[in-house]
Amino acid sequence: MKVHETRSQAHAPMDEDKMMTRKQKAEHKLQESEQSPKKPKAENDNGLPAPDDSEAELEELRGATGEHLSVDQMRQILDANGQDFSGTPGVVTSKCQDLLFYGSLDKCPICSGTIEFTGTKYKCKGAYSEWASCTFSTKSPPRREVPIKLPDSVLNSPIADLLKKYQDPSRRPRKDPGIANKPLGGMVISLSGRLSRTHQQWRIEIERHGGRVSNSVIGVTCLVVSPAERERGGSIKVAEAMERGIPVVSEAWLIDSIEKKEAQPLSAYDVLSDLVVEGRGIPWDKQDPSEEALESISAELKLYGKRAVYKDTMLRERGGKIFEKDGILYNCAFSLCDMGEGLNDYCVMQLITVPDDDLHLYYKRGRVGDDPNAEERLEAWENVDNAVKDFVRLFEEITGNKFEPWEREKKYQKKLLKFCPVDMDDGVDARHGGLGLRQLGVAVVHCGLEPRVANFMKVLCSRAIYRYALMEIGLDSPDLPMGMLSKIHLQRCEEVLLEFVEKVKSMKERGQKAEAVWSDYSQRWFTLMHSTRPCIFRDYQEIADHAAAALETIRDITDASHLIGDMTGPTFDDPLSDQYNKLNCKVSPLEKESDDYKMIVNYVEKTYEPVKLGEMSYGVSVENIFAVESTASPSYDEIKGLPNKVLLWCGTRSSNLMRHLHKGFLPAVCSLPVPGYMFGKAVVCSDAAAEAARYGFTAVDRPEGFLVLAIASLGNQVLEVKNPPEDTKSLEEKKIGVKGLGRKKTAEWEHFIWKDDIKVPCGCLVPSEHADSPLE
Repeated sequence: MKVHETRSQAHAPMDEDKMMTRKQKAEHKLQESEQSPKKPKAENDNGLPAPDDSEAELEELRGATGEHLSVDQMRQILDANGQDFSGTPGVVTSKCQDLLFYGSLDKCPICSGTIEFTGTKYKCKGAYSEWASCTFSTKSPPRREVPIKLPDSVLNSPIADLLKKYQDPSRRPRKDPGIANKPLGGMVISLSGRLSRTHQQWRIEIERHGGRVSNSVIGVTCLVVSPAERERGGSIKVAEAMERGIPVVSEAWLIDSIEKKEAQPLSAYDVLSDLVVEGRGIPWDKQDPSEEALESISAELKLYGKRAVYKDTMLRERGGKIFEKDGILYNCAFSLCDMGEGLNDYCVMQLITVPDDDLHLYYKRGRVGDDPNAEERLEAWENVDNAVKDFVRLFEEITGNKFEPWEREKKYQKKLLKFCPVDMDDGVDARHGGLGLRQLGVAVVHCGLEPRVANFMKVLCSRAIYRYALMEIGLDSPDLPMGMLSKIHLQRCEEVLLEFVEKVKSMKERGQKAEAVWSDYSQRWFTLMHSTRPCIFRDYQEIADHAAAALETIRDITDASHLIGDMTGPTFDDPLSDQYNKLNCKVSPLEKESDDYKMIVNYVEKTYEPVKLGEMSYGVSVENIFAVESTASPSYDEIKGLPNKVLLWCGTRSSNLMRHLHKGFLPAVCSLPVPGYMFGKAVVCSDAAAEAARYGFTAVDRPEGFLVLAIASLGNQVLEVKNPPEDTKSLEEKKIGVKGLGRKKTAEWEHFIWKDDIKVPCGCLVPSEHADSPLE
């Protein structure tokens, strides 16, 4: 500490003590410590130092190593003990001090990879597969019970005796598990400048949450400063932290870490970068979902299809078009989700031709919702062949694959920490091509369809419903056209999903090994389906909600995008009628005085239960009813001849309805033991409007939704179950009708026959005799 005090008093007279060399000072200090009587240290029952003394010893070790060991010597220590010695001086210092005090880190218990100390926790650097790095992290890592190896250069240093004291594994201190579980557990934090609280108040708060405060920046986790430090040019502490590669973060990092009971990513609070704290500028996947949703719903889609010039190039306005040669469009998008490495990145590469100008190569790589820190460049090329060669080189560099085999045959082999192509289709994402807010009313006015049908088509062609749908499932990146993916890409996603489902169903692994399987496939999924909120799936319900339903939604929006096309131009030529004709179905409004209209309204009211949110209760009202005759489904005359006909409800998102009208209902994409998927690859219907309405995804701010009422033929053989059937494949092959028995049922005494022997199970909802059923 004496050395630090001397350095801070730069203008004091230079006495004899201050003129000593580093080595002389160290030897002098050691001589003084030998002559001074020491108080006996408290020990616990195992003969190890008590927790308070361990902290004091660690502080002593940090100070001594920071003063007397060079970074090169620390790298030598790490290398001699089989530990990773890469990183900035600050990172190397933290790793070395942790090793010297607590011992060498052992291998990862999940993937046998190398564990590293990051300054805040211990993290595995191994991988599960070529798709996913290991996500194992802990604050209490496994240690090797072997003596620490010290290289000769360290054994000859002034602190050799101090370091030898911790070589014996049996004498090493153990981390306090109570501290390790606190948000700042194991962290050493330095404070600088005027903060919202005094340094003493922050010291108490930091220690209460498991951390420690150091007056020096040597070996600390981070330096916390006021945001004003950037404008003032920074203090001496800030300059020293920058030299040592130590993160300099704003006070908001401390506040948020304590409030959220988890240490927040330091990079999001770095005052020396262009990141703005408090939401704006923080990558979307690090924001609160509600904050991210507000940003994404208003963000303009920058890339909407295979022929689209990326918006940020500013070349659309100059007539820029994607360069095409020998049948290849030089426009590629990529995704990489690796939670072990903290990556959720996208990349866009384009060759763009501009009239009366050179060929341009555009390259952008970044994290979703983090434009200020994206790597971006636009280069002009006079020589076309050289531009193509550079494009191909970049493709191979970021994917580890050859370009032409991918573009022509879609051959691709995933490489660890390399990007995966997101195969775009040739069309316009409905989030861009659909009707904008200002076009909606005008489009209806100029439409030749019956007014109610025109309003119906207006909803289906509105870009807002597709933006909302993708925002709800977290696939709303403005940089990738998630509503315009190719059939090959969707098929690849389906293959990974089915493989995932089969793997977890047959999985014999338990504990951490099982978690590794979930983590591996989750990262595969979110690399193929680039998300603003990637996560590790934990159960079947999460697979159903965030993978199976998401895939079905993306598939249906892609189909809707092809039907809608580009409606961003004038609406005087009646584009709604054009899109209606593409559906190949007849949509006719029912008159409210008709018997069918009254019957359906009664069916809704009888089988619907209000949804309660807190003290509020939300009901349902019928605005319009349409009769639909689709060429994608059997005609009514064909249906009349089928056995066991029942009028049942199907729930659907507004964003999925256009595809249903165009191509009919498709069965569920997979079989899972959760509602909606428990009967295998089947079309799921319900006799209760309340159950079907759950799939409408309406909300207070967008209360309009759709329910489909369809005539379903259950066949001659109907299997009744109250639990998910174990073997759904045989049911799929034999096309057996399955009836799920829930905790409630419609009152059978109110059922009636409509027409052509079609049963209508209309009746109030009453408790059934299957109270233990997982179905509602």
